[in-house]
Order: sequence, then C-alpha cells, then structure tokens
Amino acid sequence: MVDLEAARTRLTKHLSWEITDKRVVEAMSRVPREAFVPEEHYYDAYDDRPLSIGFGQTISQPFIVALMIQALELRGDEKVLELGSGSGYEAAVLAEVASRVVTTELIAGLVERARQALQKLGYSNIEVHLAEKTLGWLEEAPYDAIIVSAGAPSIPRILLGQLAWGGRLVIPVGSRWQQELMKVTRLKEGNRTENLGACYFVPLLGEGAWKE
Repeated sequence: MVDLEAARTRLTKHLSWEITDKRVVEAMSRVPREAFVPEEHYYDAYDDRPLSIGFGQTISQPFIVALMIQALELRGDEKVLELGSGSGYEAAVLAEVASRVVTTELIAGLVERARQALQKLGYSNIEVHLAEKTLGWLEEAPYDAIIVSAGAPSIPRILLGQLAWGGRLVIPVGSRWQQELMKVTRLKEGNRTENLGACYFVPLLGEGAWKE
C-alpha cells in the first residue's frame, strides 16, 4: 500500500526544486490528484508522470502542469480559459491560483466526470463546458490567460483574439507526435513569444488546429 500523503509530500518537494512560483507549488500540494484518476491508478496518483484516464486521454505529468501554470504568471484575480479539461485536475490547480476558470473538453464522458470530481471537492469558481468546433469559449472572452492541454500545429489566431491585452497563452505547438511548449504574451506593439521546451500532448482538435 502506498502512503498517499507521503507521496504527495515527496512530489511537492520535487516540484519546489524546479518551479519557482511558490503559489503554484502550494496549489499543487492542496489538490488531491487521486480524485482525478481512475481507480487502477489511485496509488500512482503522485508519480511525476502522465496517467491514462480513458478515452485515449491522459492526466498530464504534474511537473508539466506546474510549469504551464507558472508560465501564466497568475496573481489571483484573473479569469483563465483552459482547453482540454480532461479529468479536471489542471482546472482545480488553476482555481487555487486564479479567480475564475472556464474549461472546455471535447469528450462528453470526460466533461461529466470532471464536473463531478470538481463539485465533490467543492470548487465553485470553475465552469466545465463541452467544447464546440471553434476553439476556446468566445462568450466569456476576453481572458487574462489561456492554457491549452493539447498540441496544435501552430498558434491559433482565434485563441489570441480571446486574450486580453497583456494576457498570456501557453500552448504546445508542433507535430502530432512532439511539440514545443510556447508562451505568447499579447501586446499592442507586437506579440512576444517564448519557447519553454519540448513536450508531448495529444492533438488539439477543432477549427484552427488539427482535423479529426
């Protein structure tokens, strides 16, 4: 039997060596990752690796979740859009460091599962929506930050258009098999783009991304 509290402590310590934003590390330590994984992975919940959640999808590696959220530079009063709710885990972490989270997911079964997990944990500042063909969630735009948990062939202009001025977009960009994690800051004088390193995500599907 794995001691989940001890495993969570070890993971938090590991993350603190590489993640400099203490608010993000503390948020990761508060969110019970075991609440977002299937029963067969319950005792693997605090391994620093992705885990299958069914439907051909995964819950991302904790380090990557922390790295992406750190890159959003959240202070606590922001409205954040997430593409790719998956299990709902990343939305929960975001809800700990932002004022409001709007998250979308293409797979109806995962939408319902994420809603149930988040409701059970008492999160009231998260909206989970079934994704539409158009990327993002236009009716709530603009957003202070957007995080995308799936790989796109290029930076979707439609998502940049949903960012507030000064807002940050963090998104994997590349092929269907490997991407680079990109951070784009929307500025009136011209967008600033930074490369945060190599990563691997499932493909982002929808207009402005990959087709089915």
